[in-house]
Amino acid sequence: MTTTPVHAFVHLRSEGVSVLLDCTRGRLPALAHWGADLGEVSAADALRLVEGGVHPIPQNIVDEPVRVALLPESWTGWAGRPGLSGSRGGRDWSPRFTTTALTVAGRAVESPGGDATVVAGGCALVEVAAVDDVARLGLLLRVELLPGGVLRSRARVTNLAATAYQLDDLVLAYPVPPVTRELLDLSGRWGRERSPQRRGFTVGVHLREGRRGRTGADAATVLHAGTPGFGFAHGEVWGVHTGWSGNHTHYAERLATGEQVVGGGELLLPGEVVLTEGESYTSPWVYGSYGTGLDAVARRFHRYLRSRPQHPATPRPVTLNTWEAVYFDHRLEPLVELAEKAAAIGVERFVLDDGWFGSRRDDNAGLGDWWVSPEVWPQGLHPLVDRVTQLGMQFGLWVEPEMVNLDSDIARAHPEWVMATGGRTPVPSRHQQVLNLGIPECYAHIRDALFAILAEYDIAYLKWDHNRDLVDAGSHPDARPGVHAQTLAVYRLLDELRAAHPRLEIESCSSGGGRVDLGILQRTDRVWVSDCIDPHERQMMQRWTAQLLPPELLGSHVASPTSHTTGRTHDLGFRAATALFGHFGIEWDLRRASERDLAELSAWVAFHKQQRDLLHRGDLVRLDFPDGSLTATAVIAPDRSRALYSFASVDRADVVLLGRLRFAGLDPDRRYRVRPLMVGTPPSGLFPPPWWGVGTAVGQASGGGPEGAHAGVELPGRILTEVGLAHAPVDPDQVVLFAVDAVG
Repeated sequence: MTTTPVHAFVHLRSEGVSVLLDCTRGRLPALAHWGADLGEVSAADALRLVEGGVHPIPQNIVDEPVRVALLPESWTGWAGRPGLSGSRGGRDWSPRFTTTALTVAGRAVESPGGDATVVAGGCALVEVAAVDDVARLGLLLRVELLPGGVLRSRARVTNLAATAYQLDDLVLAYPVPPVTRELLDLSGRWGRERSPQRRGFTVGVHLREGRRGRTGADAATVLHAGTPGFGFAHGEVWGVHTGWSGNHTHYAERLATGEQVVGGGELLLPGEVVLTEGESYTSPWVYGSYGTGLDAVARRFHRYLRSRPQHPATPRPVTLNTWEAVYFDHRLEPLVELAEKAAAIGVERFVLDDGWFGSRRDDNAGLGDWWVSPEVWPQGLHPLVDRVTQLGMQFGLWVEPEMVNLDSDIARAHPEWVMATGGRTPVPSRHQQVLNLGIPECYAHIRDALFAILAEYDIAYLKWDHNRDLVDAGSHPDARPGVHAQTLAVYRLLDELRAAHPRLEIESCSSGGGRVDLGILQRTDRVWVSDCIDPHERQMMQRWTAQLLPPELLGSHVASPTSHTTGRTHDLGFRAATALFGHFGIEWDLRRASERDLAELSAWVAFHKQQRDLLHRGDLVRLDFPDGSLTATAVIAPDRSRALYSFASVDRADVVLLGRLRFAGLDPDRRYRVRPLMVGTPPSGLFPPPWWGVGTAVGQASGGGPEGAHAGVELPGRILTEVGLAHAPVDPDQVVLFAVDAVG
């Protein structure tokens, strides 16, 4: 086979970001630059930029400069993790690819052997085809700069030989400059997802593997490398995210020779992908976001997600979920009463949770039997659905299509559909196992059952749960690893449902926040951040989930007065003000709420509806407080005309007074009026500072509207951002809200 090497540079630019790809001399593309916008770049300057980064050859390393491609190759002398690992029984394990074709935005780039040129573009897809004639492997690399300035790439490897090729690993790597000396990613557990952790970027590999068969509550989510001490608003930061809902990796690697990369890919189990002649494997997208500060990195992800055609375009309906109100106690009359109380306070979507199907009276039985239980619902769900829709609300339903109880009709009829290996049943978790959707007959059965439910009832929303890890997830009849096929089958099932029901919305819930990634978010409309709705915990969890997802995709509910997961008791103001900065909802038995609570909750629902256009379209800003006693969050309109700030007291400070609070993110050259907002009962322990001015007395609800609100103060944005205003002390677990509006 003969090949014609490609010889060109590609320069992509979007919203302050430049990506310069070195595709010269027939080699795989390398990121010559990913970071701040370079402006217009000539071919000569591109060449000088690349040559200016070629290092000298010190003693005891290879005699040619090591060039790190997006898919790092061992033959170059790269001593780090290779991009592609695999073999044919031990042969063809170190491929050397030569590029054969380059297209930018669908147009082929010709390189007849002369000087390299620069192909300039904005947001564009770059495709690089390559081949190794010896190893008989084909490669297609896709690199794309997305709206918001997000970079993403993926690879497809094809076996061109008659002998099977076992693929063991495929990761993509983005080089980061030596100024990045600290790493930050996320961890967590059930009920406390996405806790930040920080460490030095030292020699070696910082490897985050997800082996749960789902994204996992402990997932890295976004792995950041940045300048020392980087925070929400300062320091250069490069972040990567693997957009895959099965086993996956994120990693950062620093070599003793000084090269540094961050990257990721799918984690393949032994023998999970074996390619016969002509077969291909396509990796998940690996996303990258660059910015000054963590907020800028997050904002790029948010702007990209909002630019997608499938992003929710209508206002996010205020939602009530029945789980913590009734659990498995499904009876028509109490649920109708709950729906009527919900509608009366302004709820727009009513979601019936687990317990409506088969023999599902608790979590021991019935899972997998997706037919309405005649024992609980002798007339089907029609009486409840009809009443909910008569009240002007959408109806939503809980499902868990990937899971099964062994005590179920489907498991008894088809035990071979349960994922297993080694002739044993996997260890149970929440009394359930995993259905193997990689088996065509099993997939069709579950798909048809879901289609039948959607055909019979007026369902606008599915809460799609996934309550256990995939342990010993083998596929019958040979018990080979099945996580890869299962993940693709789930994607296909979601795609089929959405194609047949384009107005159907789906929530990704997985024991709470166990499946939060950009693979599942291509097919769903929000995530359930956590099964823990304690607002004290949610302040942190929502803050860090927003590092990847914008507020409108974060399911955020007002919980019961006493949390069902932690036992803490909080007043309604703290619970509602915390839920405000997300897709607002309620998970509380309103039948037990007092008339005063219902009136105050109604005010919060109305306030959220007033603010949700700002909250769900604006730019997220988070503020650092060194002592950790305050969690500060703001959403600012893209044109900087208005903003809503939340200062949440989550602990007792070391000092009595915290001094001035800065209102970060405002336009320094505009004037703003800052007003405190009192929705319902004021925060306990509140001592208003004098700048609040005369207005509604503390203790009187204003509803956050302009009438009767505190007068506040008018100042230039520069002063508010750089100097700030005196803090209003409150008790722990209280929130003070401020409206900021441009003047003139």
